[in-house]
Amino acid sequence: MNVLKPHEREQILTLLRAGMSARQISRRMGFDRDTVAKYARDAGVWAERAKPASHGQVATGSDGGPPEVASQNPPPRPPDGGAAKRPPEHARSACEPHRAFIEEQVGLGRNAMAIYQDLVDQFGFKAAYNSVKRFCRHLRRREPEKFDILEYAPGEEAQVDYGQGAPTLDPKTGRYRTPRLFVMTLKYSRRSFRKVIWNSSQEIWAQLHEEAFRYFGGATQYVVLDNLKEGVLKPDIYEPELNPVYAAMLTHYDVVADPARVRDPNRKGTVESAIQHTQSTALKGRKFDSLEEQNEFLMHWEERWAAPRIHGRVKRQVEEMFQEERPHLKRLPLTGMRYFKQERRTVWDDGCIQVGRCYYGASPLPIASEVVVRIYALEIEILHPKSLLIVRRHAIKTRPGSFSIEDRDRIFNPSRDTHRLLRAAHEIGPYTEKLCQLFFKRTGRTSQRSIQAVVSMARKYDKARIEAACRMAYERRASSSRSVRLILENTTESVLKPSSLETAATRPAQTHELIRSSEEYADLWNWATKTTDSKRG
Repeated sequence: MNVLKPHEREQILTLLRAGMSARQISRRMGFDRDTVAKYARDAGVWAERAKPASHGQVATGSDGGPPEVASQNPPPRPPDGGAAKRPPEHARSACEPHRAFIEEQVGLGRNAMAIYQDLVDQFGFKAAYNSVKRFCRHLRRREPEKFDILEYAPGEEAQVDYGQGAPTLDPKTGRYRTPRLFVMTLKYSRRSFRKVIWNSSQEIWAQLHEEAFRYFGGATQYVVLDNLKEGVLKPDIYEPELNPVYAAMLTHYDVVADPARVRDPNRKGTVESAIQHTQSTALKGRKFDSLEEQNEFLMHWEERWAAPRIHGRVKRQVEEMFQEERPHLKRLPLTGMRYFKQERRTVWDDGCIQVGRCYYGASPLPIASEVVVRIYALEIEILHPKSLLIVRRHAIKTRPGSFSIEDRDRIFNPSRDTHRLLRAAHEIGPYTEKLCQLFFKRTGRTSQRSIQAVVSMARKYDKARIEAACRMAYERRASSSRSVRLILENTTESVLKPSSLETAATRPAQTHELIRSSEEYADLWNWATKTTDSKRG
């Protein structure tokens, strides 16, 4: 309602007492009709005009003109059943003869002005535009919407949403701000968890769910939520795309998300009612000095007043229904959710991705491909972009410029990978490894070429022959790989056979814990000899 100046109010009252209707004054002065009616009711003008003239006195107009008919403005409602009767001829709208045409145009979605213009052009309509507007408004009236009753089993569904909390003192600015109010309500029992926060994010949204599950002592099968960004990245009527952090948290607790359709808040009407109940009953007219104070009050209010109340629709106590529902909630896992940030990175030409100021190997993912990275507190996970399977895990580096690459992912570089060459020599045989280590002890890094030459001989010769040749070279204390090559080229195959050239692996062991020493056999022989001689004597 508009607040008018004193002279405007007096002008309205004067016109009302002169017999003008609120509609006429609204058109004449440009004020809203409800505003004119409000001032008329406050001044008692309707009551004065409704009083009959006193006995022996004729009611006249304010200007001494013909008498005015005392009437109520607005007129009283018709009795029950009067709406179904057709209005009298003199009260019918000027648009009534054109009802069929107007109904058709309204069905096409056209506005009243377009319909009025067509009536004037096609039918020579003489009445005013307001007549068409009122007639169209009556045709557009809809029947009240009917809602279904949604009932669910204990522990089946919980509904979540954000609302507004009570004004709270912000420690950063020193002013009162309105925080966000998170509410999770169990559908069956109507028991609720409430908490206020300053700001929301993907991680905070998931953490609030965890706190609610711990408060209830279990998790439900489904969670119904709105299409806010913290929960749903891409709303879709068939397959909505969930936030990856939120989806991982629900998977950790074995809960399924059921996002409501866009612009369909009635699907989660239980939590909507819980938020309204909290705002109008618990928080209305209150202020708090901190978020902790408001959260403590909300917890106290839930335990003291909200839980023991008798629910208006089901006519049962909320706490009683919660005790029935609690055994049906799912057990919580022993550990909480490990939170992460999910980002996308491109694999560089060295097979690494950059996270922060450090680099991590992403092989075998191809170069220039885009990968998914989950960043935890102490490690990162590199995932395949389509299957989301974990390809590599790395501990987070703290020194800028550091690399974390597994040995199997490195490109072979003989000037750097001495340990890889020695491992290849070990696969050929023990004497091959000993000979290569002998090369490395003598000349250090420059011996890597000789080691690589020995290892490369496995492409042409059998490993047993190489091992036999390396044994001969090792016994001769050879200084380069050329000695091994000359032995392989100039020695016959029969000489280098393992049967003819005994290796350390096939040589009989002389000492072992299961083999008796020669002294024990000597003592046994002496004892047996003495015993035999004594019997003969």
